Amino acid sequence: MMQTTQVAQAIWPQLVSSEEWNIYQTALDAVRATNVPFMFGGAFSLATYTGIWRDTKDLDLLILPEHQEVVADALISAGFKDYYETLSYDRGWIYRSFRDGYIVDLIWRMANRRADVDQSWFENALPVAVGEQVYHVVGPEELLWHKVYVMQRERCDWPDVFNLLYSVGPRLDWKRVVTRFGKDGALLNGLLNLFNWLCPGRVAEFPEWLRKQFHLKEPKKDAVIADEANVKFLDSRPWFAAFRSDLNPVNL
Repeated sequence: MMQTTQVAQAIWPQLVSSEEWNIYQTALDAVRATNVPFMFGGAFSLATYTGIWRDTKDLDLLILPEHQEVVADALISAGFKDYYETLSYDRGWIYRSFRDGYIVDLIWRMANRRADVDQSWFENALPVAVGEQVYHVVGPEELLWHKVYVMQRERCDWPDVFNLLYSVGPRLDWKRVVTRFGKDGALLNGLLNLFNWLCPGRVAEFPEWLRKQFHLKEPKKDAVIADEANVKFLDSRPWFAAFRSDLNPVNL
């Protein structure tokens, strides 16, 4: 990600109900009181970079593994309950809490155990302002890396990744991305080639060394930024950022 001291203005409070945001604010205040570093992930981070808001009724906070207990205790003290008693979940990577029907997740590693959240994630985070408070959103490189592995029968995050690539792809720190994927380079190769089919003109804005390394088909001079017909082959609903005029992502 391009390093910047500029603080982006978050759009989240305008996109959720006051009731929902008040619950999240209670959680944020409780976590901040612990002095433990945390970042926004999930729908809030995707909305930051793409402008696309999907109301999942939950808030994802990324933390370091060693801080899970102190932060979970802070949420319990603030009136949240462990969701495990309502619906069991894998406690090896996430702690799910809820209050008044809204969920606050604490995440410290990828669900597939590919990696833990570490200090470098925080060093690459983007500062955002919510009113007079400044928080941090997980960097787009880590967001991409994290989401690519979510491909399940009932849920696939690749549409989110495509929107992320369209919105900030040319400005990503691609050497960081390639390093993050490591031995999973074939997975990144598949992602980039599929995205090249969707957005040949956008991929043309990616670094030349990246296109060569992953054998991306050289785009024609008149290639469209995004191929609407191919986008609609995947989903005919208005899911892709290139064809929506209602979005307001941050300008990295």
